[in-house]
Amino acid sequence: MNFRIFEGVWTTLTSAVLALGLGLALSIAQPATAKPLELRDLAIAGDSLKTRMLFSLDVEAEPKLMLLRSPHRLVIDLPEARFRFDEKALKPRGLITGIKYGPIGEGMSRIVVSAKGPFKIVDFNMLANEEKAGNRMVLDLEAASEQLFDAALAEQATSTGSTTPSLPKNAEGQTAQKAEKRFTVVIDPGHGGIDGGANGLSGTVEKDITLAFSRELRDQLAKVGDLDIILTRDGDQFLRLDERVRFAREKNADLFISIHADTIRLKGISGATVYTVSDRASDAASAALATRENLSDQLAGIKIEDEDHQIADILVDLIRRETHSFSMSFAKTLVGELKQSVTMINNPHRMAGFRVLRAPDVPSVLIELGYLSNESDEKHLLDSEWRSKAAKGIVDAVVQFAGPRIGSRG
Repeated sequence: MNFRIFEGVWTTLTSAVLALGLGLALSIAQPATAKPLELRDLAIAGDSLKTRMLFSLDVEAEPKLMLLRSPHRLVIDLPEARFRFDEKALKPRGLITGIKYGPIGEGMSRIVVSAKGPFKIVDFNMLANEEKAGNRMVLDLEAASEQLFDAALAEQATSTGSTTPSLPKNAEGQTAQKAEKRFTVVIDPGHGGIDGGANGLSGTVEKDITLAFSRELRDQLAKVGDLDIILTRDGDQFLRLDERVRFAREKNADLFISIHADTIRLKGISGATVYTVSDRASDAASAALATRENLSDQLAGIKIEDEDHQIADILVDLIRRETHSFSMSFAKTLVGELKQSVTMINNPHRMAGFRVLRAPDVPSVLIELGYLSNESDEKHLLDSEWRSKAAKGIVDAVVQFAGPRIGSRG
C-alpha cells in the first residue's frame, strides 16, 4: 500500500481516498495477524530541515498516524509488534530528538517520535521488498511553522479520516488565504560559539562582527513598523547550518538574511557582496567561499556523516522557482541600496551553493559585509557608524521588498 502527500494532502493509491493533511490522523482497520509483527532495521537520515525514517517489517501492516504537541510528536500505532531495533539506531538525528516504543494493550503497539520543533509529514510509504520477504515503512518529515502544525492538529481533531482535506473556506465558499501575519525577517549572524569564523588582521573575530551588525540591523528594522524581526542567535552560541534553515522555516519567515565577514587570500580585495543560492557557482571565488561556509559544522568539531543522497536530491528539487525568483529580486534591490552607502566588490551579486540558503520556501540571501583580511574593510566593520550606514541600506531594501505588507517608516 502506498500513500503520498503533496502540499499537505495525502492521497492513497488504492481505491479509497484517505486523508492525512499535514500529519492528519489515519484510521485503518488492522488485518488479523497470526503472530505479532516484527519491526527491525530502523534507519534515520537527514538533517534539521528534512529527515527520513525507515523501518523494516516482516509482514504488511497499515498504521494509524497522529500528531501531538508539547513537545511536537508523531505517534504511529500498529498491531501488536515485537521491536528488534539496534539501540544505536535510536540516537537523535536530524529533526528527531527521541524515539519510544512498546505495547499499549488490546493487541496494539505504539511508536512515539519526538521532534525538535513543528513539522509536517511530507511522504509516507508502505512498500513490499522486491528481493526478500517483508516490507518497508518509510516516513519523510520536514520542518514547518507553528501555524502549519496547529492547522494540522485542528484538522486532525475534526477529521474522520474518510475525506480529502482541503484549504479552509471563507464565508463566500472561496478558498481562504492563510491568516494575515506581520512580515517576518530572520537575521542570521554567521558562526558563533566554538565556530569563530574568520579572523581579521588585528584579531577581529567574525562571529563578533556578525552579531554586532545583526543587532544593529534588527534595531533599525524595528523602527520600520509592522515587522517581526528575529535573530537566529542573540548570543555566542553555535548553531548548525541546517538548524539555521529550520529556524527560519519554523518562524514562517518571509525573508532570511545571513550575515558574514570572511577573509580572502588576496588582501587587496575589499567591499561587500550579496549571494544567492545556486547549484552552480557564478565564479571560483564564490564556490570557494561556499565550501568554507558549508564546512563550518565540521570545523566546529561536529562529525558530518554522509547524507542520504535521495534526501539531498529532494532538498535540491524543493528549491522552488518562485522562491528563487524572490531571492534574486531581493538581491538585486539590496545591491542597489547598498551601493549608495558602502563600497561593494566588482560584480556584487554572486551565486554559490550555500547550505544556509537552501530553505525551499523562504527567500534567502547571504551578505558578506567585507573582508577581514583587508585592513580598510576591517576598520569599517569595527566602526559603529559604518555599520549603521550599511544597515540602513539593507533596511531600505527590505522595505521595498516587503512593499504594502508593512506600514510607512517613522
